[in-house]
Amino acid sequence: QVQLVESGGGLVQPGGSLRLSCAASGFTLDSYDIGWFRQAPGNEREGVSCISRSGTSYYYANAIKGRFTISRDDAKNTVYLQMNSLEREDAAVYYCAADANLIAAMFRGDSDGIPYWGKGTLVTVSS
Repeated sequence: QVQLVESGGGLVQPGGSLRLSCAASGFTLDSYDIGWFRQAPGNEREGVSCISRSGTSYYYANAIKGRFTISRDDAKNTVYLQMNSLEREDAAVYYCAADANLIAAMFRGDSDGIPYWGKGTLVTVSS
């Protein structure tokens, strides 16, 4: 049974950092691309970052390029999102997702039909 569990969210001041974790079970990370999405109240869900199942291709949304880094630990079957220089606009619920061709979908701006989602972790950016 595929399961994704996010953790690491919390309250941080503008300019601060957080590291989100997405622990996967029921499959290994070389089976699916793993991506991060976020959704703020009143906003549509948006793709943030993705790492391919090979671990060699990446996607970053323009809004977070240079501030966020996606990585993975195959031994822990976990994907991370290191978020630095956080801005108030980064506040949202962050979800991780898995799909066979997720990175291509994120480059297209398409998040429909993704089969596996976590329940999300809340990131609040406030002074």
